Amino acid sequence: MNRRTSNPSRALSGAASVGTAMLFTVAAAEFDVVIRGGRVIDGAGNPAQFADVAVRGGRIVSVGRVTGEAKRTVEAAGLVVAPGFIDVHTHADEVAELPLTENFVRMGVTTVVAGNCGSSATDVAEFFRRIEATNVAVNVAVLIGQGSVRSQVMGGSFRRPATAEELGRMRALVEQGMRDGAAGLSSGLIYLPGTFTPTEELVELAKVVGRFDGIYATHMRDEGREIITALQEAFRIGREGGVRVEISHLKLSGNASWGRTNEVLAALAEARRQGLDVTQDQYAYTASSTGLSQLVPEEFREGGKFRERLADPAQKAAMIAAMKERIITGKRGDFRYAVIADHPPDRALNGLNIAEAAQRRRGADTLDDQIELILELQSRGGGSGVFHGMNEDDLRAFAVQPNTMFASDSGVRQFGQGVPHPRGYGNNARVLARYVREQGLLRLEDAVRKMTSLPAATFRLKDRGQIREGAWADLVVFDPDRIQDRATFTEPHQYATGFRAVLVNGAAVVENDIHTGARPGRVLRRQ
Repeated sequence: MNRRTSNPSRALSGAASVGTAMLFTVAAAEFDVVIRGGRVIDGAGNPAQFADVAVRGGRIVSVGRVTGEAKRTVEAAGLVVAPGFIDVHTHADEVAELPLTENFVRMGVTTVVAGNCGSSATDVAEFFRRIEATNVAVNVAVLIGQGSVRSQVMGGSFRRPATAEELGRMRALVEQGMRDGAAGLSSGLIYLPGTFTPTEELVELAKVVGRFDGIYATHMRDEGREIITALQEAFRIGREGGVRVEISHLKLSGNASWGRTNEVLAALAEARRQGLDVTQDQYAYTASSTGLSQLVPEEFREGGKFRERLADPAQKAAMIAAMKERIITGKRGDFRYAVIADHPPDRALNGLNIAEAAQRRRGADTLDDQIELILELQSRGGGSGVFHGMNEDDLRAFAVQPNTMFASDSGVRQFGQGVPHPRGYGNNARVLARYVREQGLLRLEDAVRKMTSLPAATFRLKDRGQIREGAWADLVVFDPDRIQDRATFTEPHQYATGFRAVLVNGAAVVENDIHTGARPGRVLRRQ
C-alpha cells in the first residue's frame, strides 16, 4: 500500500506536480490557518472572487482581506479555494476500520454519507460511537438502510409482506435510528431483501422518517427499461410518506434504454411541479459497480437457498432461461459487459470480463459457458463486479441538471486490493478535469455547487458546503489546470492529483497530494 506521511517537510518534498510548496509561518497567531490569495468559489454558485480565508477553532472566521498572523499559511495564488466536497452516496460503512479514508480525501472529499442502497448498521448510535472512538479523516453522516432493517426483523430475505408485528418493529428501529442522528432512510430495491418489499411497507417507514425531516434515498427497482415505473414508485413513497426524495446514482442502464433522458427528466420535473422535493446524484462514469450476484435473478437467491436450487436440475434450467431472457431484453448480446472486480476464492480472475473468465476457466466463451461461470462464481461466494452499460450522452444530460449532485457510490478502498471501479479514487477530480476543464460542460462554480452546498442543503448538513464566516472549515485548495483523476478501469488504484491542501474542520488531511495522517473528522448527527 502507498504510505502517507505526517511529516510536513517530507510531504512537501514531492510537491513539484502541483506547483509552489505550501509555506508555513510560526508566530503569535490570531488565526490557526490563513489561505491567501486564492480564487475563492463559495459553493453557492456565485462567481469566484479573489480573497483570503482565515480559520480559527475549526471554523471559517474571515473571508476577504486578512491581515492578521496565522500559525499556518497556505499560499494559494493561481489556485482555487472551495468548500470540501460532500459525497452523499457512499458505502463507507467500514470507515471506523479504515479511518484514513485516503481514496476520498485525496480527491477532495471531506464529508461522506454512508448507509446507502438499503444497507447500513441498524444501531446508528453504536455506529457513531465506533467512529468517535477511532477518529477518522472525514466527517460522516449515515442513512439507516431499509434492507438491513428488514433482514434484522424478518430474519432473512423473504418474498412476502411483513406482518403487522414485523412492520411495527421495523418502524421502531427506523425511529430509533433517526433519534440517534441518521439523516434518513435508504433503500436498495434491486437487492435482497429490498426487492421483495411492497411499496406500502416503504411508505410506512418513510412516514417515520418524514416526522424527523429526514430524506428517503433510493436505489430504485429499475434503472433501465422500467425506469419510469420505478421513478413513480419513489415519488409515491415521497408523497404518501411526507418525505423528501433522493434518486441514487441516476442513470439509464443497458443499450435498450439509452437516449430516454427526456422521459426521465420530464418525470422528475413533473414530480417537482406537483410539490415533491426531489433531487438526484450520479457518478461521472459510464459503468456501474455492485455484486456479481446481481447477474442471477433474485428469485433464485431468495432465502439463502441458491446452492440448493442450483443442485435441482429443473430449477437450474429455469435460472439459465431467466438469465438468457435478461440478455435478450436488454439487447446486450452476452455478459462480457460485466467485469470481475474481486472474487476472493480466485483472484486470478479479477479484472477479466465474464467472457474472458469463461474462456480461462472453461476453455470457451459461449453464452452457455458464461452463464455456467456466473453460477459457479455465485456458488463459491460471489464477489464484486464492474458493469459497462451506460451512454456518455445520457450522463452529460443528467449532469447539467441543477438538482444533480456528484457522488462516487464507493466504499473506502484498500490500496491494491482487487480491480474496483475507478470512481472510488477519481470521481470528484474527474468532474473537474473532464466535464469542466476539458469539455466545458459545466462552469467551475456550478460543478463545485453540485459537490458542496447542494449536498449540504439536501442532507441538512448544517454549516457545511459553503465558504462563509461561521461555517466549518472543510476546504479544498486545488489547481484547476492540473487537477486530474488518475484511476482507470484497468488500473484503478491511483489517487487523484492537483490538490495543494484539503482541510477537514480546519486541520490539513492532505498537503500537496499526500495524506498527512490527520484524522479530524466528526460524526454528523441529524440536527
